[in-house]
Amino acid sequence: MTTTFARRSAALLACAAFGFATSAFAQDKTVKIGVLNDMSSLYADIGGPNSVVAIKMAVEDSGLLKKGWTIDVISGDHQNKPDVGVNIARQWIDNDKIDAIADTPNSGVALAVSNLVKEKNAVLLNSGAASADLTGKACTPNTVSYTYDTYMLANGTGKALTKAGGDSWFFLTADYAFGHALERDTTAVVTANGGKVLGSVKHPINTADFSSFLLQAQSSKAKVVGLANAGGDTTNSIKQAAEFGIVQGGQKLAALLLFINDVHSLGLKTAQGLTFTESFYWDMNDQTRAWSKRFSALANKNAMPSMTQAGNYAMVLHYLKAMDALGSNPHDGAKVVAKMKELPTDDPLFGKGPLREDGRRLIPAYLFEVKKPEESKGPWDYYKQIATIAAEDAAKPLKDSECPLVKK
Repeated sequence: MTTTFARRSAALLACAAFGFATSAFAQDKTVKIGVLNDMSSLYADIGGPNSVVAIKMAVEDSGLLKKGWTIDVISGDHQNKPDVGVNIARQWIDNDKIDAIADTPNSGVALAVSNLVKEKNAVLLNSGAASADLTGKACTPNTVSYTYDTYMLANGTGKALTKAGGDSWFFLTADYAFGHALERDTTAVVTANGGKVLGSVKHPINTADFSSFLLQAQSSKAKVVGLANAGGDTTNSIKQAAEFGIVQGGQKLAALLLFINDVHSLGLKTAQGLTFTESFYWDMNDQTRAWSKRFSALANKNAMPSMTQAGNYAMVLHYLKAMDALGSNPHDGAKVVAKMKELPTDDPLFGKGPLREDGRRLIPAYLFEVKKPEESKGPWDYYKQIATIAAEDAAKPLKDSECPLVKK
């Protein structure tokens, strides 16, 4: 009798404990986000520590902390090496129970991490990597790209300059996934608009000396020298192009990916007249100005936000909105991303726009030109808007998508 009673009591206690654990899991309101980017090298200004600032602002503005959620943000430096990035991401997911990895500038790193995230059923919130393949042939149910891609850049700057008479091109291309994708996508736009590509040269990432590459571009006699690179590589190639008299000799530089931090580094005297495409500028409207002022007060060197830092804020805000809608953290990356796609996006920096089935956020892009020094009215007043590129033109049409998630 005693033994039977003891067994029943033990069974009841076990059931109660199981029920409590199930309930606790169902109400799990803990989220961990890892910011993976270049913290110390050529992309540190466009992402780096200030991307962490933007993401922490999104956590605060989400309102989830006041609802009892615990949201941790940690960061790591991938050193622009895919193997380093994957190792950090694997450790985060396996040991630190990270739910989402954010930013990932450097397309080689992002593509590798995207594969890992799918395998581990976590989430990749990409704002920094540009390769359109992340929402194209390499798309997964666990990855979203929010801010820009090589298709947008090509159809902005590439199309505008070709139509304006720049019908012959030569590319200086960063020799990794991003540069290759940007040259590929821009070449397609140039040729579709009646132009031709006379040649290209690949350069190592984070190189200091562009002289041999610029001499090849100069001798090509191409009307446009397309810089299919980013960050420190872009600013160094522009500075050295000035020393070689590229622009003075009649060729036009096309900075296919330029950030406000690059313009700040170059100075208006050197950067004036450059035409480029972005989806965000701090001085667009009252909302972008208000947020950017808050950001600058917290940022290293009181910098204004880059396009990708702004994208990190908007993307994490939407990610947390999906978590809130789910009611708890399901620890199921594909499920969270599906909820992100289901919910309408709306934030103060990019406004409203759908998150498509391929993981691409639809937002307008803008063709900008760098102001002359005398046109600037104060610090960080660097851009003048030339044209608006409609959201549906800034992303590759779904009918042409190579993403296996897209139903045709």
